Amino acid sequence: MRFVDTHAHLHMKHFDKDRKEIIEKLNDFPFLVNVATNIEDSYLSLSLAKNYEKIYATVGVHPHDSKDVSKDYLGVLEKLAKDEKVVAIGEIGLDYYRNISPFEIQQKVFTEQLILAKELNLPVVVHIRDAYEDAYNIIEMIGHFNGVIHAFSGDKEYALKFVKLGFFLGIGGPVTYKKNENLRDVIRFVGEENIVPETDCPYLPPQPFRGKRNEPGYVRFVVEEINRVLGEDVSETLVKNAAELFEVKL
Repeated sequence: MRFVDTHAHLHMKHFDKDRKEIIEKLNDFPFLVNVATNIEDSYLSLSLAKNYEKIYATVGVHPHDSKDVSKDYLGVLEKLAKDEKVVAIGEIGLDYYRNISPFEIQQKVFTEQLILAKELNLPVVVHIRDAYEDAYNIIEMIGHFNGVIHAFSGDKEYALKFVKLGFFLGIGGPVTYKKNENLRDVIRFVGEENIVPETDCPYLPPQPFRGKRNEPGYVRFVVEEINRVLGEDVSETLVKNAAELFEVKL
């Protein structure tokens, strides 16, 4: 089987001691998408992608960091996004669970970045937590229906709504958690053609590594669980979905 991780944070400090070794282990990965969460991250993510042929980058501002954006942040993102190794705007969205940035600022920054992605014709990597209705309404208002709903945790109703818009659902480690039958039901409901695998490493490790650092290679456990849920090997479909989403040639 081939694997692809559509959402890693390998530039983060958690990997400072063994980043090179981890990347060199990814022999069965045609590519990997490294995701930024703020402006500084965006530079780091792009720098990492430029050093490794199979790594691509996103640039963007996470809802937690929305309150800290500078007046010219969109100009900075636009310049970075024009690099050939940048395949998406993200991680952007809304997070009402932690409320680290005020709701109004999150909505403003999310909207601005969606508009930028639409103008640049780039997909978006969308983070949503306890904010599915507002996020859906903003996306529908802007009319940019190209991307992935990262770490999808909604119900089947929202799964269908986003898939109908044209989004993929990002499925990671939580699908392996014993009590997460809701996410497994979502996978059965939307099918393999509408999902992409991810890790969100160093966060959200699969069941065998809970409490430890996650890493790209652990996406194997995610894919194996998806295969189990659907009753067949869909690993190649998942790779092709990711390549389609980020316009990466296999």
